[in-house]
Amino acid sequence: MRQWFQLASLILILAQVELVSAHAVVTAYSLKSTPIRARQADKVELTFNSKIELGLSQVYLVRKGDKYELLKVESGRKQGEVIVHVPALEPGEYAIKFKVFAADGHLTEDVIHFSVS
Repeated sequence: MRQWFQLASLILILAQVELVSAHAVVTAYSLKSTPIRARQADKVELTFNSKIELGLSQVYLVRKGDKYELLKVESGRKQGEVIVHVPALEPGEYAIKFKVFAADGHLTEDVIHFSVS
């Protein structure tokens, strides 16, 4: 009985490790090196560790007061690169919230906060 329990525990642990490694993770984004300037439409590049299914994904601009605006996105030149079109913004605090599906079908949600000055 004890061996069966250990085997079942090992199988569950291995299954969880596979699930964690399957999610799309942002490995880089352009806001770190290129901030958005006030009153100018711009683009933000998000780079993921896997291919993204854009037709099943959503990216939002979050404004003060938790106001969400769906943003236009397109594929970048490299696999896993997503280009997000950001409208002209007034100075202030914002966030990009994304829900993306990796090519293997796993959903990833995250938020990137940024300032416009």
